[in-house]
Amino acid sequence: MAISKAIFSVFWFLFSIVSTLPCNETEKHALARFKEALYDPGNRLSSWSAHEDCCAWNGVRCHNVTSRVIKLHLRHPCISYFGKISVFELDLRCHNFSLGGKVSPALLQLEFLNLLDLRLNDFGGISILGFLGSMRSLTYLDLSYASFGGLIPPNLGNLSNLHYLSLGGSVYSSTWKPKPPPLYVENFHWISHLSSLEHLAMYEVDLHKEVYWLKYTSMLSSLSELVLASYKLDNMSPSVKYANFTSLTTLSLPCNRFNHAIPNWLFNLNTSLLYLNLRGNQLIGQIPECLGQLQHLQSLMLDDNIFDDPIPSSLGNLPSLTTLNLRENSLNGTLPSSLWLLPNLEYLIIGNNSLVGTVSEAHLKKLSKLKFLGMSSTSFIFKVKPNWVPSFQLEYLRMSSCQLGSDFPTWIRTQTSLLVLDISNSGIIGVAPTWLWKWASRINELIDLSNNQITGNLSGVWLNTIQIHLNSDRFIGLLPSLSPNVMVLNMANNSFSGPVFEFLCQNLNATSKLEMLDLSNNDLSGQLPQCWNSWSSLTHLNLGNNNLSGKIPDSLSSLLSLEALHLQNNSFSGSMPLSLRDFTSLGLLDLSRNQLLVNISNWIGELTSLNVLCLRSNKFTGGIPLQICQLSSLIVLYLADNELSGFLPKCLNNFSLMATINTPDGLFIALQYSRYEIYVESLMLMTVGRELEYKGILKYVRMIDLSSNNLSGSIPTELSQLAGLRFLNLSRNLLMGSILEKIGRMTSLLSLDLSMNHLSGEISQSLADLTFLNHLNLSYNQLWGRIPLSTQLQSFDAFS
Repeated sequence: MAISKAIFSVFWFLFSIVSTLPCNETEKHALARFKEALYDPGNRLSSWSAHEDCCAWNGVRCHNVTSRVIKLHLRHPCISYFGKISVFELDLRCHNFSLGGKVSPALLQLEFLNLLDLRLNDFGGISILGFLGSMRSLTYLDLSYASFGGLIPPNLGNLSNLHYLSLGGSVYSSTWKPKPPPLYVENFHWISHLSSLEHLAMYEVDLHKEVYWLKYTSMLSSLSELVLASYKLDNMSPSVKYANFTSLTTLSLPCNRFNHAIPNWLFNLNTSLLYLNLRGNQLIGQIPECLGQLQHLQSLMLDDNIFDDPIPSSLGNLPSLTTLNLRENSLNGTLPSSLWLLPNLEYLIIGNNSLVGTVSEAHLKKLSKLKFLGMSSTSFIFKVKPNWVPSFQLEYLRMSSCQLGSDFPTWIRTQTSLLVLDISNSGIIGVAPTWLWKWASRINELIDLSNNQITGNLSGVWLNTIQIHLNSDRFIGLLPSLSPNVMVLNMANNSFSGPVFEFLCQNLNATSKLEMLDLSNNDLSGQLPQCWNSWSSLTHLNLGNNNLSGKIPDSLSSLLSLEALHLQNNSFSGSMPLSLRDFTSLGLLDLSRNQLLVNISNWIGELTSLNVLCLRSNKFTGGIPLQICQLSSLIVLYLADNELSGFLPKCLNNFSLMATINTPDGLFIALQYSRYEIYVESLMLMTVGRELEYKGILKYVRMIDLSSNNLSGSIPTELSQLAGLRFLNLSRNLLMGSILEKIGRMTSLLSLDLSMNHLSGEISQSLADLTFLNHLNLSYNQLWGRIPLSTQLQSFDAFS
């Protein structure tokens, strides 16, 4: 016994010595060189000091006996947010904490390293260095969403001990730098050498050159999770009848371009497959009945494809199914009765299809575990008793454009766990119940009651949800109070009245997070107050079409993040406030139909982010400032119906987005708010002889309207360089000279109005080159000659 105690004591003494060994000096120097090559703006590696044991450094893990470095956990600290918040918000919160720079070959000296995790960093498109293929001790390699680019080195196939491999993707959506080039592969042959691989994931990797991906991945007998979200994979090998996946539990192939039916080999996975994700692949035909053979399936995601015909009843044979997502297809008919019997179903998402039928409480009776019910944009009629108490507690309810009946659905009150409520455009008529607003204050993420005929006085109501859409209803009274948590508030197209002072100057007890506010088309009155400091997060503000008056306050300069400002169709007076020149991010400015005076300020040229400038129907005088030509990103210049005089600036050809035919959508970020659900900016524009609303297509408009002013002189020849311009209206001015000789270069023109000027001479024959023109007005000038013959112009005469 004494001998045993002595041996134990010696062992414990030796173990305590070994377990307190400092990290290996060679590895410490290697890590230091690795750090030197990195860019670390958030100072995440500040603990990597030469005076500290490297085993205590942030992200470094050592063996508890030998103290050799075995793991490098350097994924982004915001990893907990990924997938839970928008990419935009992730970028906003977290981009300063991304590691970047280069990955140093000094890592080769970490001969026992088995885990390298650089997920969710930003390496700016650099290549994955081939030396990683020599680190044969690696069992776990995650470089996903870290902005690596170029060829994936085939020598990664040398990592025969690798169990986990995740590559590709770029999480950051910054507008201040371009998206890096994607990773790509020449072939997948090297994958087949990773005999121990259990998890393989590739995100946004260009795989279009690899046609045998199924052959090589099915050689991996240990593979349990396969994720190829590549956006470039061309097919699922539809002619293959059998795939030898013996251990596969997860098959995720979203956002590719298959454009064929689901292949038969997939139905051989009936003994192992738990998760199947084929969303966004242009898959066609019927959803196969054979999917019902995948008896262990827990999650089936077939959304955003082109499936048609009814939903197969065999899906009701999947007793373990918790998630069924079939939204955004062309499915029709009624829901099979078997779906209502799935005992474990938590997510039923079938919206945006041509599905019909009545849903009653009897159908939903057995879905006691349901958390997410998505039936928006279908033709379902929801018919339940007023006192119905469901067996489930929903977290998400989306039933936009379903028919819920004219009465407000009182059963919703029983759902105390709701995070999202969308019952917009659902045929509800009448007064909102008295319990609604207190109950709704517990809903955290979204309330959308818009496009109904719900009435009620919201004076004294307190709103607390992040996104609130009450637009296009019949609400009355004073504006409600807000919690600082509200980020999106749309109450346009109602009958709210009274001064805006109390709403804008309310005591929030904290800085407001409000980013999008739309109160347009109400009966709000009074002057805008000076208390804009509380709303410094605003990016989109619409107070148009109300009864507001007075001067536009200088305190608007507090809104330095503003991207879109609508104050149109009010009674604002005075001059354009100098504070507007501070809005360097402003993309849309609409001050039309007010009583603004004096000249258009020269500083307008400093707003170089402007896409849309609308100053129509005011009382502006003087000339069009030359500085306006500095607005190279302008797509709409609307100065009609003022008292402007002088010559047309010759520099209007500086509007580069009007001079080009095709421009990338990414240049018009200010024209929509997309932090959460997309809110699209809209404008009323007089384009083809009548006023139309432009909303989703506003970014495609290219327009100059200077009509109904006192402009004189000739039309500058430089205008003909605007080949992308679609609408040009110079009517009702004092312009002289001839029509532009080279007007035929403006090949995108849809509408041209030069009427009621003093133009003279022969009608230009180059008008025949305007093949898209469908509105032409040259009347009330001194022009002569025939309208040139062309496909579009044959129906016009000289006085049209």
